Amino acid sequence: MEKLLDKFLRYVAVETTSDENSETQPSAAKELDLLRLLRDELQQMGIKAELDEYGYVMATIPANTRKKIPTIGFIAHVDTAPDASGKNIKPQIIPNWDGKDIILNKKKNIVLRTSEFPEMLQYKGQTMITTDGTTLLGADDKAGVAEIMYAAQYMMEHPEFKHGEIKIGFTPDEEIGRGVVKFDVKKFGAQYAYTMDGGEIGELEYENFNAAGAKIHVQGSNIHPGYGKDKMVNSMLIAMELNAMLPEEQKPRYTQDYEGFFHLTAINGTVEETTMSYIIRDHDRDKFEEKKALMSSIVKFLNQKYGKVVKLELKHQYYNMRQEVEPHFFIVERAIKAMEMANIKPKVQPIRGGTDGANLSFMGLPCPNIFAGGHNFHGKLEYVPLESMMKASEVILNIITLFQVEG
Repeated sequence: MEKLLDKFLRYVAVETTSDENSETQPSAAKELDLLRLLRDELQQMGIKAELDEYGYVMATIPANTRKKIPTIGFIAHVDTAPDASGKNIKPQIIPNWDGKDIILNKKKNIVLRTSEFPEMLQYKGQTMITTDGTTLLGADDKAGVAEIMYAAQYMMEHPEFKHGEIKIGFTPDEEIGRGVVKFDVKKFGAQYAYTMDGGEIGELEYENFNAAGAKIHVQGSNIHPGYGKDKMVNSMLIAMELNAMLPEEQKPRYTQDYEGFFHLTAINGTVEETTMSYIIRDHDRDKFEEKKALMSSIVKFLNQKYGKVVKLELKHQYYNMRQEVEPHFFIVERAIKAMEMANIKPKVQPIRGGTDGANLSFMGLPCPNIFAGGHNFHGKLEYVPLESMMKASEVILNIITLFQVEG
């Protein structure tokens, strides 16, 4: 476990927050710092690895058996979400956790409470890795990165472990929906792949949200409030009206399982102009299209009411990968079996989010998603048990063994 922990701590120390306002690929140059490090570490292991101009690390571990086996890949993303700071991350390591509340930051009274997160209690006695209450942790998805790197090192150090050709991929910009926009699936060379980007131990997902992003600009007209009658148009009030017209029950706070939502992620305004950003999500394609249509109809209504002051930009992000994975369902079944071999109870469920695997599946690389072990992603209460990360690496090796045995 020390080798795995060392890798994880080394990777989270590198700031890799992606930037949704950037048009470059990758979106932030600092992502390349970790991508170069990973390429170099792979090469030092004796693995052929390269980093291309778009920020993709691709590596190949050659087969060490003559048996004809499909080439499989394992993929994780290096960027962290812009929702919280990813700079100067200072993880706290708590061996043999006693099951009590964890004080993340005494000065700021930030506490990871078991009453709020009772799922923590299943990890009593394990090694917990948390934040210091000032940043996110980066387990999404540097836990996945570390798990793949650990499995790769194991294979290189144990030539008796038989396997087919294995591909490794590390990507930037997953958190802003652009992780595999320029990923060359043919060059990668895998027939099937798995993203190590899920949550708690046992999670296995092959269906995800259909996803779109909405950017809204409201143009107001600022008049001195003493003389504003029939003249002032307050863009912030129109923005508030727009948000109030969305179904209250379809906000993240009230949704679960297969239920979709509208999520206001940012708002910035003055009387003169206001900008808003939303993400729109639903597992059901028809309901997803209905949500986009509703957003458009609300904008149309407000423009009729106030005179073309609202502009809407709707951008597709990804679709539900289920339709692309189900025809190759045996790759899901092998992941289930690999978990059972590691004494893990599989939790097959829909992703209430996205993954590079969604777009990759539509690009011809069927790609279910496997747990990386973390909880409370994208915020200061993020944590990951080290034992869950070890189990994820074990699952990777078990999947490789199953392909070796079953072809």
